[in-house]
Amino acid sequence: MLTHIVCWKYKAETTQKQRAEHIAKLRNLPNVIPDILSFNVGSDVLHLERPFDTGLVATYANREALDFYTKHEVHQEVAKMGKEIAEKIVSVDFLSEEIISK
Repeated sequence: MLTHIVCWKYKAETTQKQRAEHIAKLRNLPNVIPDILSFNVGSDVLHLERPFDTGLVATYANREALDFYTKHEVHQEVAKMGKEIAEKIVSVDFLSEEIISK
């Protein structure tokens, strides 16, 4: 399984409306792109001295499913928006054998 994590730090001039629209578009991706095992998106609620505003955590069965998601035209549109309204974006993708839940 592949875990995909992305975080956005929005530009100071990014409005609340733009932030909400970005998050809504991200949350819609599982409705149009198949093979996403799990998908969570949200805004930072603690407002600590962390530099990022929004985060995404998704899982995929394999690299092919993640690549399909990445190249999908709807994802490309949302990614373009994210690049336009963010001053910084970071991501990490890693293999995970199993998810531990308590």
